[in-house]
Amino acid sequence: GDSTGDRTLTDAVKDYIKKQYNKPGDVFLHPVHRLDRPVSGLVIFARTSKGLERMMELFRKREVQKTYWAVVKRRPKELKGKLTHWLTKDEAKNVTTAHDEEVKGSQKAELNYKVLGEINKHFLLEIEPLTGRPHQIRVQLATMGSIIRGDLKYGYDKPNADASINLHARRLYFIHPVKKEPVICKAALPPNAFWEEFLELDPDDFKQKNLDYLHE
Repeated sequence: GDSTGDRTLTDAVKDYIKKQYNKPGDVFLHPVHRLDRPVSGLVIFARTSKGLERMMELFRKREVQKTYWAVVKRRPKELKGKLTHWLTKDEAKNVTTAHDEEVKGSQKAELNYKVLGEINKHFLLEIEPLTGRPHQIRVQLATMGSIIRGDLKYGYDKPNADASINLHARRLYFIHPVKKEPVICKAALPPNAFWEEFLELDPDDFKQKNLDYLHE
């Protein structure tokens, strides 16, 4: 919740659980992590306080593998690589700055990326963040020169019609903290016009269609 008063994702999921499981009264529900408002994709919720504590511990220990997809206008010089920066955040402006070297008050940020392919003069990148810093993927890609489509905050030249940016939390992998079983979650791409070319596709499809862009 924030000053806009907009309905929160937590409220929406609580309503779903009440209907799906016939839960009377209020239900316990808490997000384990966050996405920036204009970003689409997966969010994990805990339905018990014990589950919340254990899942947050997995995130703290970096035992959750996160995969994002991003659409950028400019292809990176290297088709795959690792980015390392030190980030500082201006809380008043809600803007993060990436530095090549450590500065006072900065946090180290690392991610791996690779180019999956090209569609409509835009490039699809797959990103694996190794740390979880505010606006990390957005500012690190922008610093590399590959600004995410629609991301005005970090230098894209025009907004998307729905005020989103083309950054999508595609996949999460972790070992269930109670059942000790591997869990893989995937989120379908948003049903809007620009993502349409990518809907129903996965990296194997891109490998067939864009072999020139991939280095294994």
